[in-house]
Amino acid sequence: MDLDLLVFGLDLVSTFAFALVGARVAASKGLDYGGILFIAAIASISGGTLRNLFVGEQPPWIQYPWLFIPIIAAFLITIAMGRTQDVGRFALSLDTLGLAVATVSSVQYALSNDAPLAAAAVLGFIGAVAGGLFRDIMCQTEPVLLHRETIGTSCLSGAIAYLALNAFELNEPLIAAIAGLVVVVVRELSIKYNWNLPKVVKNP
Repeated sequence: MDLDLLVFGLDLVSTFAFALVGARVAASKGLDYGGILFIAAIASISGGTLRNLFVGEQPPWIQYPWLFIPIIAAFLITIAMGRTQDVGRFALSLDTLGLAVATVSSVQYALSNDAPLAAAAVLGFIGAVAGGLFRDIMCQTEPVLLHRETIGTSCLSGAIAYLALNAFELNEPLIAAIAGLVVVVVRELSIKYNWNLPKVVKNP
């Protein structure tokens, strides 16, 4: 399987997932149509943009303008649903899928550009979480990444799993599927059981 084609396909899936969640968050905050479309774009392409820039390549939306199609689709779906609906459990599951796909594609992209293993893990993390972080900041919401659901831990776990399996030179789609599954399982368990990383306790 052509690696560039696989990365592009994964980027397409994660772009739609992140765009839809971003648009839903923006709509729930009462933003106008322009704001919803802007947040959907930021949420979906900023992670891949940073990933590519760090390895000295053009952002994916410049290389593949087709990535704007899932963003527009997510925007139209959100408008059709109306702004009064909360993000919801389905959108959270879609966000988890986006995290898994973005982590895998970002690690793959980093390795294909000869990034060291540690850098590939970091780029996998950045490619997955940056969009959600910017989305929450712009919507004036406490960033989920920084206080709950172990999003960062999930993505780093998936990135490390990918790199470990890749060392055994296994089948590429199999590695991607297992690493993505690690992200999904860790995130879903953290949501179900309310797992968080330790926090500093305020003095009484």
